[in-house]
Amino acid sequence: MPHPLRWVISLVFVIQIYLAMLVIGLIFAPYALISREGAFKACKTYCRWVFWTARWMVGIRTEVRGEVPTGEVMIAAKHQSFLDIMMIFNAVPRGKFIMKRELLWTPIIGIYAKRLGCVPVDRGKRGAAIAKMVRDVAKEFSDPGQLIIYSQGTRVAPGVRQPYKVGTGILYQELSQVCVPAATNVGLFWPRTGVLRSPGLAVVEFLEPIPPGRDRKVFMADLEKAVEARSDALMVEAGFEPNGLHQHG
Repeated sequence: MPHPLRWVISLVFVIQIYLAMLVIGLIFAPYALISREGAFKACKTYCRWVFWTARWMVGIRTEVRGEVPTGEVMIAAKHQSFLDIMMIFNAVPRGKFIMKRELLWTPIIGIYAKRLGCVPVDRGKRGAAIAKMVRDVAKEFSDPGQLIIYSQGTRVAPGVRQPYKVGTGILYQELSQVCVPAATNVGLFWPRTGVLRSPGLAVVEFLEPIPPGRDRKVFMADLEKAVEARSDALMVEAGFEPNGLHQHG
């Protein structure tokens, strides 16, 4: 049972990061509207603010491991909470996300997502959504960068198994790009829902790149095996059991 003070501090932390999103978003808005560079600068400034306040307010330290991809690649990442989004985006030079369409209507986030070149997907239309996603990604090739996709399609709590969606495999085939898997343990400290934040070392790790040209089913199996195994290892390193998530005393 967490101490009530930790819950109160977590609540203050959550409130201030959303206020900071509003303030930073408005300050950078003129620059972002005339230049995509302004949008990247705004978002990276916000990420660094969140990391700094997370460290001294709720005790969450962040660490990025592995070779950070800088070329035109697809990053297929484990998604546990808002924190892994910020850690990946801040680490790479020009990240853009495959994101659910509803986020376009979110204040601040929606505007900046458009400026960054993020690709919205209507998750309710499956086949049509995948075809449109491929077309929209192709349009964004005019502005090279790192395309970030969450292969399970949503935030997944630590220790929960959820299937990997076919969209990642289709993009891998269609784009003929290197895919860089990314594992994480951030959900142990910054959960996908709720207010409480727990102290610890939140890690995102870029794994061995998967070269283009593999059979789609082989690629998906290799991707899932690499990401899930490494994410489990990062959780164990943090003092948790992947099955059941019991913290060691």
